[in-house]
Amino acid sequence: MSDEIIAGIIGAAGAIIAALIPEIVKASPKTKRTLLVSVGVIVTCLLGFFGGRNLYRLYQQRNPPVPLVCKTISAGMGHTVGLRTDGTVVAIGNNRHGECDIEKFQDIVAVSAGNSLLWGSHTVGLRTDGTVVAVGANDYGQCDVSKWRNIVAVSAGNSYTVGLRRNGTVVAVGMNNDGQCNVSKWRDIVAVSAGGELEYGHTVGLRKDGTVIAVGMNDEGQCNVSDWYSIAAVSAGNAHTVGLHKDGTVVAVGWNGYGQCNVSDWQDIMVISVGASHTVGLRKDGTVVAVGDNYHGQCDVSKWRDIVAVAAGDFHTVGLHKDGTVFAVGHNYHGQCDVEDWANIRLP
Repeated sequence: MSDEIIAGIIGAAGAIIAALIPEIVKASPKTKRTLLVSVGVIVTCLLGFFGGRNLYRLYQQRNPPVPLVCKTISAGMGHTVGLRTDGTVVAIGNNRHGECDIEKFQDIVAVSAGNSLLWGSHTVGLRTDGTVVAVGANDYGQCDVSKWRNIVAVSAGNSYTVGLRRNGTVVAVGMNNDGQCNVSKWRDIVAVSAGGELEYGHTVGLRKDGTVIAVGMNDEGQCNVSDWYSIAAVSAGNAHTVGLHKDGTVVAVGWNGYGQCNVSDWQDIMVISVGASHTVGLRKDGTVVAVGDNYHGQCDVSKWRDIVAVAAGDFHTVGLHKDGTVFAVGHNYHGQCDVEDWANIRLP
């Protein structure tokens, strides 16, 4: 309700009370009681209305809805997805399971590319109205998201999909053999990330107090995040998990066979993204750093400049330039790095 309407209500109520005062003074005792009751009702209604309104404002201040998370580029195992400024989506790479069939995506505000070596990948899009669309492999029901509502963020993992609701709760569908979809009891979540490889998976959630929760496969300690604090972002890989501290430093747990968890010396990081066995960080100055498996050149990002977003796929890395164009390095067997002609990709 606008301030003008509120002022009008107060003015009208005041005028009514002012008109009643002379009548109260000269009225008979019985009529006076009736008029006083009328004034009391008006005052009570005003106090109730504005008191309740202020209480609601206070509740919103203490329990704000989770903000919309606009992820505009995403990299899967063999495909890359980008969100255009007009709300449509572009995709390139492996399309064996229809994961690049995004021509009908409209009014999209965030995208996420899943990965699965065994079962095929999928792509998820979040619409402006909080509903979700998905295409691609659906062996485990990972694309069964049509009934989701009030979603503000999505993350596509290894044959499963996670959605963050506006109220801070989480929903998940798809493969659940490791319990990676057991997120129904989570509360006060502000970000989610779905990881995994082969038939395994784990899911990470960031709480609004900066602590982190994780479920799913933990054979390499990738879910050992209970002692993390002051975290601003999380990203789940195949068997490792990375967290971005609010001060721009980074922490990582899980399998470190390629040095993908060697991030303790990173500084001034503002965005993190995790691939199969490599970790990518975007610095505040628009440069990019990466560690871990570099067999396909997926960590060759040291020359990138003016980057505003990064996305790590299983074996390739994608960067969004401030002019809306896209860079990519790494494995390109399916053409997932052929993004040099992309333009007008939405900036985060």
